[in-house]
Amino acid sequence: MKSLTTAMQLHLAGEVTTLATCWKLTRRDGAVMGFTDHDQSITVGEVTYQAESGFTPSAVHSSSALNVDNLDVEGMLDNAAISEADVLAGRYDYAEISIFRVNYRDVLMGALPLKTGWLGEVTLRNGRFIAEVRGLTQRLGQTVGAHYSPTCRARLGDAACGVDTDELEVSGALTDVTSRTQCRDSARDEAAGLFDYGVMTFTSGANAGLSMEVKRYTAGAFILTLPMPYAMAVGDAYTVVPGCNKSFGTCQTKFNNALNFRGEPHVPGLDAIMKTSGTR
Repeated sequence: MKSLTTAMQLHLAGEVTTLATCWKLTRRDGAVMGFTDHDQSITVGEVTYQAESGFTPSAVHSSSALNVDNLDVEGMLDNAAISEADVLAGRYDYAEISIFRVNYRDVLMGALPLKTGWLGEVTLRNGRFIAEVRGLTQRLGQTVGAHYSPTCRARLGDAACGVDTDELEVSGALTDVTSRTQCRDSARDEAAGLFDYGVMTFTSGANAGLSMEVKRYTAGAFILTLPMPYAMAVGDAYTVVPGCNKSFGTCQTKFNNALNFRGEPHVPGLDAIMKTSGTR
């Protein structure tokens, strides 16, 4: 049930309302952005909701069942607010969004909550972005539990894994750049393959704060799985942690962490089951 102030209830009951829709976007890096469909910017609390963003919302779909409540938010890409490069860089993936309405003539009346959730799929089309907003019931549709698997189900460094990745992290600066996927640090002397499947995070330059998985490492040269959103440059600082291919052998020999291996490497797979059944 939505809780409204008495003043807002009286305003909604009137013949004419002066309502504006606001969107509060909180990215995973902590950045907070505000937008509104009103023709002037509105300040609510400590957030100013910009009017020039060009947002257009679809209808809000909600139900009393456990269906996933969602809506679409569409807007023009604006370099001063949301740029195409930032969208492609994943800065808005899984950002928290709160949508509400206020009386733009008197924001102290309080807010009329509409939807709270997270951004889902974001698509780009002809200079416009369309972001799907998933409601709180989306979490109820996620699978709980784990399946048997020959490979490890934990992520390197999480609570189930137990490996302290902070101790394994190294830092440096690029000395050569070939493309957005290939770079080198001539000061690196670690063994080839150490950083395969690891994560490189840039701490300076155009990609500062962004990370990418390492596809292959050898003799100080890194090949990234996907291109970085922005061009890398000589001198860009970075940190990188060794990677794990989730096999039992790697867990045992590379990280000495076999006791925490979250997989079943010795359970017969489907091939063994089919072979056994075929001999009967």
